[in-house]
Amino acid sequence: MKTKTILLVEDNPSDIGLTKRALEKSRIANDLVVVEDGQEALEYLFGEDPLKGSMNELPALILLDLKLPKIDGLQVLRRIRSDERTSRLAVVILTTSSEELDIARSYDLGANSYIRKPVDFIQFAEAVQHLGLYWLVMNEPAPPKAR
Repeated sequence: MKTKTILLVEDNPSDIGLTKRALEKSRIANDLVVVEDGQEALEYLFGEDPLKGSMNELPALILLDLKLPKIDGLQVLRRIRSDERTSRLAVVILTTSSEELDIARSYDLGANSYIRKPVDFIQFAEAVQHLGLYWLVMNEPAPPKAR
């Protein structure tokens, strides 16, 4: 059985490092693909892999920051939900923003969950462990839409 991939869309190098450490500490051994802006996220999800001549395999879980360069997280989420190939992917907003408008817009656009990043590493590691357990082990993913 192929390992489920996690796509981390995060531009802050410290948060990328914290997420990697938290995944390791939680013994979540899934493949982690990191992209650092919204444009890279869309290219990963919808672009062709030049080596394979086909689309990248879709991730089982997307951890999406909102405050991204080039294309912001809400626009990425809008694009994910507008394409039938990706519309049912699990997307968890993982951001520092606690603005009510960001939370409302995220859910309006179809986010599965909204988590504000804890500042403390121990809390962050626990949050990542719970995320991994729920979304990668317990959750039964939606089947792809029929074409």
